[in-house]
Amino acid sequence: MMLEQHWPMMLEQHWTIPIRRSYRRRVSDGRVVMVGTLRAELDAALRERYGAQRLDEIDPAAAAQAEVAVTSGIWGVRGEHLDRLPGLGAVVNFGVGYDSTDVAEAARRGVTVSNTPDVLTDCVADVAVGALIDVMRGLSAADRFVRRGEWAAGRVPALARRVSGTRVGIVGLGRIGTAIAHRLEAFGAQISYHNRSERADVDYAYAGSVVELARGVDVLILAAAGGNASRGLVDAAVLDALGPDGFLVNVARGSVVDEPALVAALEERRIAGAALDVFADEPHVPDALLRREDVVLLPHLGSATVETRAAMTELALANVERYLTEGVLVTPV
Repeated sequence: MMLEQHWPMMLEQHWTIPIRRSYRRRVSDGRVVMVGTLRAELDAALRERYGAQRLDEIDPAAAAQAEVAVTSGIWGVRGEHLDRLPGLGAVVNFGVGYDSTDVAEAARRGVTVSNTPDVLTDCVADVAVGALIDVMRGLSAADRFVRRGEWAAGRVPALARRVSGTRVGIVGLGRIGTAIAHRLEAFGAQISYHNRSERADVDYAYAGSVVELARGVDVLILAAAGGNASRGLVDAAVLDALGPDGFLVNVARGSVVDEPALVAALEERRIAGAALDVFADEPHVPDALLRREDVVLLPHLGSATVETRAAMTELALANVERYLTEGVLVTPV
């Protein structure tokens, strides 16, 4: 069995094992560089195992020796980084999203790119469903209502919306979108979706456009990949199609939504609410969203569990090791 096929099974069996600390420094010193700030455990493992340093810590001569750049979906490797890394052969991205890396330019220069798929699917899907329940039932808003003393003062919170049996549209029925759909089936949800193309292996109703999808659902969940192809995909027209009783849930990328259009739709009550784990300019959130009780705001925590982050770290390290020893990646994009 190929390592790529075997990897999910390996993670299922071993993902609770702590990151190994017994690495020996090898002749690979200087072959790995980090671009941006990484998770502490990954940073430490790369430094100990490969003598890696951040790009901003090394001089041009050292940068020219680097063969693998490790980054994250927040930072990415762009043209200016590639200019400083003329010997680069691979970019290892910590995260499933890699739109912050200029993949086209990397490919033009013969640099391959990997990400960490599959290992975070379940946790992101869990957050999507949790966010949907939160915004429809007003759970975070109710928590604030109690903390402000309004319940004790005899006030009654506004009625919320029922989750079970709701009509849910999913934009992007890939690994994560499919996992979200499977979870929502347990709630008796009516699932429909929009993809670049219709899938023959699912029974969910397909919509030919995001506007068409939004028009027929109560909740629109975004699980599409980021990047230029999906930038601003959810605009004023989509939000108007979703309508004043509709909710938006975004666990994809902030760039997928026209954020000013979303703010306007909420302020004008053209949609009922939104649950957002991602934003256009993270970690900055528009003040207009911070003030609203009909919006659930999360700090991009879709994959933020101990188990998933450990698995992502191990997969990133496996990509580095595989490239340095065999010249290929475990999970190329």
